[in-house]
Amino acid sequence: MLRSSNPVLSRSDAFTPGGHAGGYSQYPSGPGQQGFGPQDPQPGSRDRGVMTFDDVVTKTGLMLGIVIIVAAAAFFFLPINLLMPATIGAALGTVVLTLIVAFRRAISPGMVFIFAIVEGVFVGGMSKIFESFYPGIVVQAVFATFVAAALTLAAYKFFNIRVTPKFTKVVVIATVAFAVVTLLNFVLSLVGVNGGAGLGLRAGVDGPVSLLAIGVSALAVVLAVLNLVLDFDYIERGIQMGAPANESWKAAFGLTVTLVWLYIEMLRIISYFRR
Repeated sequence: MLRSSNPVLSRSDAFTPGGHAGGYSQYPSGPGQQGFGPQDPQPGSRDRGVMTFDDVVTKTGLMLGIVIIVAAAAFFFLPINLLMPATIGAALGTVVLTLIVAFRRAISPGMVFIFAIVEGVFVGGMSKIFESFYPGIVVQAVFATFVAAALTLAAYKFFNIRVTPKFTKVVVIATVAFAVVTLLNFVLSLVGVNGGAGLGLRAGVDGPVSLLAIGVSALAVVLAVLNLVLDFDYIERGIQMGAPANESWKAAFGLTVTLVWLYIEMLRIISYFRR
């Protein structure tokens, strides 16, 4: 079964060899084969179309565009007295919406737009908080995020990186574990408990810098980059297997989640070196 580290992308039958969601079959794999290839759709399935690279790029760009526009509005117009509550509320909202998508077989454009708006409020709030302590850090983090994503894509394509089941399993387990620890630290930070790893909202912005905090943040950046590798591989296989066109929304959703995570971690780790 084809899986991605993003929970958003891990439940789609359309990306599963032999799955029925898209009505596409898979050529059997043999020695040296990857187990996927161009598919001949069953009768009637062509009418629904198949996912293409252009679809994924367009929809990812649309989602990121909404996130950026809303983030900019929150950054410039959100009142100071509402900044922290709005950021915390949006952070919890993105977690809830991501879990909802993870347990749904189909994702609607409306849900995608709602998520992008909530994510934009979170990104804008976090950016404004960090920028108030470290002027210019937002530009640095945006640049670092695009460079990291571009280099990851280039390495994936030009070095022909092969994602093995063992590699995927390790990254998935590490990502889920990190997400659980981060969420627990975030909740504890709301009641004044600091775990020392820099994962709490306040500690991550202007708390004391420690080797543990730097190490945890560096691990988060590495995990985000590895998630991008898995996402690229997942989308490429889905396209080659002839997934239905509407699955490009889930692909775009997953990429947006990973890129936003990478950006937030870039904010955090850059702030450590500026303290």
